[in-house]
Amino acid sequence: MFTKNTYIERRRRLKQAMGSGLLLFFGNNESPANYPANGYKYRQDSCFLYYFGLQREGLAAVIDIDNNEEILFGDDIDIEDIIWTGFVPSVKELGESVGVMKSAPMSQLNAVCQKAIATKRPIHFLPPYRFDIMIQMSDLLGIHPLKLREAASVPFIKAVVDMRAVKSAEEVEEIERAMEIGYRMHTAAMKACHPGVSEQYIAGLLEGIAHGSGCMVSFQTILTTHGEIMHSCLTDKPLEAGRLMLCDAGAETNNNYCSDNTRVTPVSGKFTQRQLDIYSIVEACHDLVLEKAAPGMKWLDMHLDVCRLMTDRLKDLGLMKGNTEDAVQAGAHAMFLPHGLGHMMGMDVHDMEGLGQIYVGYDDEVRPSTQFGTNALRCGRRLQPGFVMTDEPGIYFIPQLIDQWRSQGFHKDFLNYDLLETYKDFGGIRLEDDILITETGNRLLGKNTIPYHPADVEAFIASSH
Repeated sequence: MFTKNTYIERRRRLKQAMGSGLLLFFGNNESPANYPANGYKYRQDSCFLYYFGLQREGLAAVIDIDNNEEILFGDDIDIEDIIWTGFVPSVKELGESVGVMKSAPMSQLNAVCQKAIATKRPIHFLPPYRFDIMIQMSDLLGIHPLKLREAASVPFIKAVVDMRAVKSAEEVEEIERAMEIGYRMHTAAMKACHPGVSEQYIAGLLEGIAHGSGCMVSFQTILTTHGEIMHSCLTDKPLEAGRLMLCDAGAETNNNYCSDNTRVTPVSGKFTQRQLDIYSIVEACHDLVLEKAAPGMKWLDMHLDVCRLMTDRLKDLGLMKGNTEDAVQAGAHAMFLPHGLGHMMGMDVHDMEGLGQIYVGYDDEVRPSTQFGTNALRCGRRLQPGFVMTDEPGIYFIPQLIDQWRSQGFHKDFLNYDLLETYKDFGGIRLEDDILITETGNRLLGKNTIPYHPADVEAFIASSH
């Protein structure tokens, strides 16, 4: 939690941006895993945290801009709860700790909303993503739960995105803390990478580091020798010599700011020449972003620059052919890179994705693509100082995609399908770091950089075993 003045100032700026109306916020409730008293680890809603900073479940808030009033809603816990979970400050005390001087029981929220509806005052709310909150909001506002997301306030969404997209110095410091936890996670994975060790075991080590050093992992850890599967599920399969272990993992601090890195480790300790050929292309694409990303540049253009470099280098290996610009314009490179270059990051590892990617990553100038591969680019807009972006190019050999495109003769002028057949057992390589866009360019976040240059990876493994 930051200082009280941080949250007061954020709400002041939000009210100024919105101008008028009633702003409705919902915090998260507890979420049961398999029965009510056995819950998942609690995680507060990010927008509620951003403006109110309170971790307790069962809270809501209203900012009445026209009457200059802020109210925190929630029910105080009773002695039976205290026996099991310990003392919790009253809702009034919680509100005052972040500069909200008025509080009320949750039951009074309905009266506030009904009065606004009766007087035809606009009630602005953000798109909900939890079904229990959808039901609560439906009861309050008389909107069917499945219609709430489309009824959410676009001006409210845009105002929140404008604020949260640009990270303050204290937010960057918190992300740096997450990066240090992430560094320890990833280097632990590299040290544990041996033939015979299971994916689940290594992922468990990482999650222990995250939970012991911060709040939690920032997303479910991806750790696999099948790197061609973007979100591969963990298995108890032992790692095999000669394969590559892809680890995509991040940490979340106690203040709920995230890190997100990906590294690829040779299970045998050294890259084969074929692995090194592909790895070096991804490495070059990763470093191109560090060289070029700067304020005013469209992230879509950065993505396409990476695609051009990747295509040129794949042509050198004989996997692609033809004119580079024509290949990229046609989308042939998406055989190898079916996702976007990166996304915003902050309190959410895919920052603010729940508000709608069309508002977060795009604007009136830059619109999303419908082309396979580029349509998965979560952000295309111009970069601004204070943006935190992930830099995560990759090359993947997906057998089913190779078979489908070959059977259709798709991009046959740009792809060497005969050679591609020999890579079906390769897997995939992705390298990912988190960068801060500065006034003059960008910088890598994190005091320590997880080894990623091939010689450094091999040297680190050798020194760890």
